[in-house]
Amino acid sequence: MAHPLSLQARSLAAAFIVLAAFLALAFLALDRAFYDAAENALRERLQGYMYAYLAGSDTTRTGILIPPEVGPDPRFDQPAASGLYAAVVGAKILGAKDNVWWSPSAQGRDLPFSAGLEHGPVHFGGPIRTPAGSLFVLSQGIDWNSGAKNEQHLTFYVAEDSRGLSDQLDVYRHTLLSWLGALGIVLLLLLFAVLRWSLAPLRKVAIDLAQVEHGMRDRLEHTYPLELAGLTTSLNNFIDAERDRVKRYRNTLSDLAHSLKTPLAVMRSQLETGRDGEALRWTVLEQVGRMDEIVAYQLSRAATSGHPTFAAPLALEPYAEEIVRSLEKVYAAKSVLCEFEIDPAARFHGDQGDLMELLGNLLENAFKWARHRVVLTAHPVPASAGKRAGIDLTIEDDGLGIAEENVEHLLQRGVRGDERVQGHGIGLAIVLDILKAYRAELNVDRSPALGGARFAIRFAAR
Repeated sequence: MAHPLSLQARSLAAAFIVLAAFLALAFLALDRAFYDAAENALRERLQGYMYAYLAGSDTTRTGILIPPEVGPDPRFDQPAASGLYAAVVGAKILGAKDNVWWSPSAQGRDLPFSAGLEHGPVHFGGPIRTPAGSLFVLSQGIDWNSGAKNEQHLTFYVAEDSRGLSDQLDVYRHTLLSWLGALGIVLLLLLFAVLRWSLAPLRKVAIDLAQVEHGMRDRLEHTYPLELAGLTTSLNNFIDAERDRVKRYRNTLSDLAHSLKTPLAVMRSQLETGRDGEALRWTVLEQVGRMDEIVAYQLSRAATSGHPTFAAPLALEPYAEEIVRSLEKVYAAKSVLCEFEIDPAARFHGDQGDLMELLGNLLENAFKWARHRVVLTAHPVPASAGKRAGIDLTIEDDGLGIAEENVEHLLQRGVRGDERVQGHGIGLAIVLDILKAYRAELNVDRSPALGGARFAIRFAAR
């Protein structure tokens, strides 16, 4: 299977194709413009020759045309193939043969200049194939001595070999190709240099990622361009989240193994001492219950997914309603009313399991301690460009509340607000683990509206 081209190779290939097409079109356009300009110059030159012949011609008393003895260009007077030819067609021309006067350069050549033309505008055409070669021909019918008694109609022909224009065109094309080819090579080299300079940050990111993968560095720490800053920040967050996840799993397994040592040691000791069956039964039940609490806590802790970098935003209300319906069944005897004040724009950017665990523990804690009322409030935290919005989440109840000096103690693992109330004392610890993974802030105080506890959480915009 062929390897995909790199971004640099793709860009160079695209630039080469575009540049080649542009230079080809430029060559065709410039070549056509030069040809048109050269052809127009040739026409003007031939017309100048014709006007010079007209100006140098004279007539006898009887109206016979006397062509000039010397042409406007020495090549007209060369008997050999000079490339410039002139002819005058008329009835009365001095030195004419068969009513056609030829310049010395055209004498003895089979040139198609014997036809007369009506009085009118100048005609230009070519190249025309003749026995003397390809020629550009300019001709015009003229009334000589117009209005006089000896007026006669003449046709002037001036022609030039096309080899002169072809030679000019060949030289021009060769020069143009050389310059455009050199220009194309220089532009490709410049594009290559610009692409290498432009893509250098991407190569640096790739090198840094490879170093992170091989353990040579912890994260992407260089200063990157603005367009890559969001990507590298997300990659760093992803790397940190994955490391936190691995560390959390490792710590969870270590804590679980360490925590199970004591109950297992107690049961082993009781078995070795040979206690009677009833006492042993209660001891085993007690330690098994303790082990169940430990496993439940560690599994809940391990289930905390951390702070995923690429997570779809989740609306809070559907999950909160699902949790509240379950809690209303559990605490049906208390008739607790849960109210929602959730902004429709509020979104949780994270794992669904983390959201359920977070809302479940906080709402269960509120239902457990509330008298009759619980309020869940959520508002979005505006974000600047390139960041995603955060969220302010508040859960309040009308219970007894938590004294300020007891807040830190109650947030410790395994601590319950009232030992007479059933529970493991790990719900708020799980909440703290989730908030730590998401780098969120928690503030616990007294609700000014309901009088009970208020848990205020802020997930900052990132």
